[in-house]
Amino acid sequence: MKTLYVVRHAKSSWSNKSLADVDRPLKGRGVNDAYGTSQWLVDNNAVPDLLISSPATRALHTAMIFARAFDIDFSAIQIDGKLYEGNAKNYRHCVNQISDDYASAMIFGHNPSIGAFINSFADKDIAHVPTTGIACITFDLTRWKDIDKEGKLIFFDYPKRRH
Repeated sequence: MKTLYVVRHAKSSWSNKSLADVDRPLKGRGVNDAYGTSQWLVDNNAVPDLLISSPATRALHTAMIFARAFDIDFSAIQIDGKLYEGNAKNYRHCVNQISDDYASAMIFGHNPSIGAFINSFADKDIAHVPTTGIACITFDLTRWKDIDKEGKLIFFDYPKRRH
């Protein structure tokens, strides 16, 4: 059994128009949402074995907040550049490369790729993944490279749903 958590980065700031998109930071609300969501996962015993993030500042900062809540060292976060400007196929490739030693993994990325990626194999469609939205999908298989359309959506959650 493999468990995949797919997280859209937390709410980011557009206040500094001179920053490149990849460098946009989180807003205060995004930081709070990331702390709240990661703690909700800890409280529900949903802590993954591995974290993989887009290199974008907003995604990596979200991953770091989750890592802190999960008591995972920041240096253990893997960064995959294909998660920044990638499409669902790039996300799938990232997941297919995960070592089978990990039973669960969490990836941090961006819309619209995340929504398309989730819907490419989950048994229920998600119309929109809001910031700090998270989908948990399980696969009845032993190798990450075999992930296909047989995933089961265990939960889909986001901050406004819990408030």
